[in-house]
Amino acid sequence: MSGGKPMIVVVGIGADGMAGLSPASRDELRRATVIYGSRRQLDLLDGTVGATLRTWPSPLLPALDTLLEDAGGDVHVVASGDPLLHGIGTTLIRRYGHDKVAVLPHVSSVTLACSRVGWSVQDTEIISLVWHEARTAVRRGGQAVVLSRDGSTPAELARLLTDTGRGDSELTILEQLGGPRELRRSSTAREWAARPPGDVDKLNVMAVRYLPDERRFGALPDDAFVHDNQITKQMVRAATLAALAPRPGELLWDVGAGSGSISVEWCLAGTGCRAIAFERDATRRARITQNALTFGVHVESTSAAPEAFANVPAPDVTFIGGGVSQPGMLDACWDRLKPGGRLVANVVTAESEAVLVQWRSRHGGELRRFQHYRGEPVGEFTGWRPAMPVTQWSVTKPDTT
Repeated sequence: MSGGKPMIVVVGIGADGMAGLSPASRDELRRATVIYGSRRQLDLLDGTVGATLRTWPSPLLPALDTLLEDAGGDVHVVASGDPLLHGIGTTLIRRYGHDKVAVLPHVSSVTLACSRVGWSVQDTEIISLVWHEARTAVRRGGQAVVLSRDGSTPAELARLLTDTGRGDSELTILEQLGGPRELRRSSTAREWAARPPGDVDKLNVMAVRYLPDERRFGALPDDAFVHDNQITKQMVRAATLAALAPRPGELLWDVGAGSGSISVEWCLAGTGCRAIAFERDATRRARITQNALTFGVHVESTSAAPEAFANVPAPDVTFIGGGVSQPGMLDACWDRLKPGGRLVANVVTAESEAVLVQWRSRHGGELRRFQHYRGEPVGEFTGWRPAMPVTQWSVTKPDTT
C-alpha cells in the first residue's frame, strides 16, 4: 500500500471474519508478511492469509513503539470493526503520524448496534468501558452505545444504574455483532441487575436508553445535586463555567468544592475533562463522590487545600470557591497552576474581595460582580429578593515558554 517507506496498515475486521471484508482489505491481508492482533482477531483469518501471525504482548504500549523496527516492509494489524473508533488505529496514528499509518475500516460496532435498535448514530453518545470504569457510563437521560470490556460489564453497569435511581433504563445487549452467532437481549437495568445471565459473550456492546430523566445541557438546577446549601447556585455557576472556559482533556482544580457542582459541570462540558475537588469536610467529600457517580464524571475528591496540592497533578485551570482569604491560599494555587493556565475565584465577603483586588493589581485579569434577584410573593403582589452579590476574578497565568 505504501509504495515507498514501510507503513503500518490497520485492517478492521468484524465478527463475520474474512467473508465480511472489502476486496481491498482482503488483498492487504493476503499480501501481508506479518500481522499483529489479539488472538480472537487473528483466529478470524482464513487459509488465504500466509503471513506470520503475532499476538499482542502484554504490556501492549511498549510494543507499539517498535512495530516498524527491522520490519523490512509494511506491518499489518487487524482490529475489531472501525480501528479509529476507540481503537488501536487512533493510538498508532498518535505515535507514528498519519503519513505512516493507513487504516482500512470495517463497519463499526456502534453503527451495527444503532441499526439493530433503530437509532440514528449522530443522536447517540459513544462510551467506551474497555479501559474506563463502569461509573463513567452513568448518565441522566439520553441514549448511548457502550463498548464493554468483557462479559461482566453489562451486569456491572446495570447495578450502577439501579443504585443511582435509573433502574428503569432500557438495556439491549448485543453479542457477536455481525457474525453468525449474533445475539440480542433486552431488559431494564433493574431486571438485569437482579438476574444477570452468566453467559454473556465477552464481545458485546450495550445500547442504553437512560430513564427516567431527560437529557439536559447547560447549567443544571441546584436540586440535581445533593448538597447542604454549600453550592455555587445555578445562575452564578453558569457565569463561572463561562469564565472557566473548559477545553477538551483539561484538568480542573476545584478548591473549596462544597458539593462539587462546579467539578461536575466542568466534566460534562468537554470530552475528557476531569477535576480534582479539594474539600476539608469529610461529609461534603462524600457528597462530591455521590454527585460525580450520579453524572458519570471523573472527579477525584480529596482533602483540604493547600495541604493536598503536593500529592496531585498540576491543573490546567483552577477554580477557588472558598478559602480565598486564607493566608497563602492564592499563592499556593497560583504557584501550582501551569503556565498559560486560567484561574477563576468567586467571593462574597468584603475581606475576600479585598484580596482579589490586590491580586488583580499585581497580575491583571478581569473583575466582575454578579447580582441577581428572584421574584417572590409579597402578600398578593410580587417583590424582588436579592441574592448575595458575588465578586469574580478571572486571570490567565503568563506562559513563560
